[in-house]
Amino acid sequence: MSFTLTINGKQHSADVDSDTPLLWVLRDVLGLTGTKYGCGAALCGACTVHVDGAAIRSCVTPVEDAVGKTITTIEGVTASQEGQALQQAWLDVDVVQCGYCQPGQIMSAAALLAQTPSPTDEQIRNGMAGNICRCGTYERIHTAVKQASRLVQVNAKEA
Repeated sequence: MSFTLTINGKQHSADVDSDTPLLWVLRDVLGLTGTKYGCGAALCGACTVHVDGAAIRSCVTPVEDAVGKTITTIEGVTASQEGQALQQAWLDVDVVQCGYCQPGQIMSAAALLAQTPSPTDEQIRNGMAGNICRCGTYERIHTAVKQASRLVQVNAKEA
């Protein structure tokens, strides 16, 4: 079947089975390889993308469930104020070690900040739960999310 998807503000067509996971459509069919495969069971968060602003695990989301919705991947996250702030904070805090989980981490954090612009420490922990970092950079991730939150607040006041 042919599906038309809106990804990062652009229309894309994919000729795949309706139950093909969105992750494989993004990576293998459309060449958007920033979203990573981790576990295939929605347990690690490496495949996190936004569908209509909500963070979802693309490895278990059938492509047919994404039709007619707005999909944002790590390649398009900087179109949002939260995404820009997070990418800057990730660099400032030097979060990345191996980097494999980072697209999913940033996508979960961006969804959190879009919903809760000034999250508490507990809200950050809860919002980032389910995103696994094998390198253990959780403290730096937490610090970067807090820094990005402050940056979003400053930018909102200046606008």
